[in-house]
Amino acid sequence: MNITEWRMIRVLIVDDSVVVRELLTHILNADPEIEVIGAVTNGQEAVDFVEKDRPDVITMDLDMPKMGGFEATRKIMETKPVPIVILTASWDPHDVNRTWKAMEAGAVHALEKPVFFGDTKNSEEVKNLIQTIKLMSEVKVVRRWPNKKGHIEPKPDKEIKISPLEIDVVAIGASTGGPPVIKTILGALPESFPVPILLVQHIAPNFSKSFVEWLDQTSALKVKLAVDGDRMASGFVYVAPDQCQMKVERYGRISLTKDGPENGLRPSVSYLFRSVAHAYGSRSLGILLTGMGKDGAEELRLLKTLGAITVAQDKESSIVHGMPGEAIKLGGATHIMPPERIVEMLSVLGRGRLRT
Repeated sequence: MNITEWRMIRVLIVDDSVVVRELLTHILNADPEIEVIGAVTNGQEAVDFVEKDRPDVITMDLDMPKMGGFEATRKIMETKPVPIVILTASWDPHDVNRTWKAMEAGAVHALEKPVFFGDTKNSEEVKNLIQTIKLMSEVKVVRRWPNKKGHIEPKPDKEIKISPLEIDVVAIGASTGGPPVIKTILGALPESFPVPILLVQHIAPNFSKSFVEWLDQTSALKVKLAVDGDRMASGFVYVAPDQCQMKVERYGRISLTKDGPENGLRPSVSYLFRSVAHAYGSRSLGILLTGMGKDGAEELRLLKTLGAITVAQDKESSIVHGMPGEAIKLGGATHIMPPERIVEMLSVLGRGRLRT
């Protein structure tokens, strides 16, 4: 970026606690690249604020008077879209469900609300919050239309032939913007889906369990956190847990390890995809969805080289096209599709043929 184009990242804080508002304001303003331009007490005030002045990022509480965080997120994303980071301090199932509903409505990230004790400047929670604010300020969000119809995708230039006898596993990787896309895909698949699904979703610490529960509520498939030693079975989705690398070995055994981060991440899509390539090669299907960075891109290309079917989410439907875009640049995507077409592809696994 040209130095003359640089400007501060403008943040709006939305929280009904005066203590939290003051602490967040103090912490964020202490960073030379961030400026808090407002701190309001409920969702309605946030909606009104955004009508008059557009921040670069919003931190959004969930449980507030007059209008909560989910409803405020929905209204903002349907009128004046802004990257919204959900901050939650409660692990009550109702609040957790609202977090994921807010993600469906267009929030780009969710974090556990930092608990501040002593030196806030050097707290890992604070560093994570500031880094998230900076990363999310670069996300280009789009307006969410109520009851929006899917956009028309150009017709691919060839048929895709798939048979459950040829594909033994589906591996999916996602990051920023991934949860609602994954929910859409898994929610459309039948209980009789013929092969197991392995999933790595980059997610904030402590959110994995609730993420799995949220997906399981809306999918006919059985969604579970992977356990070391699991034997994969059709009709199941195995989600990589926090702070573990997940790989699959021959004969369908899942292994969780404490191997170091790849691309700065644990779990890493690259780690999973590479193991799928080694164990299943051409008998696998790899899908790389919306996300920041390049995790999984090189390994999607590896899968394609071995004869696997590989899919990258298209730019138009991605919140962030970093990961799938990098895979496309590397030539790693057999097909480039929006989520609706990915659902169509997966839905025909049991029928053995997809005409595109």
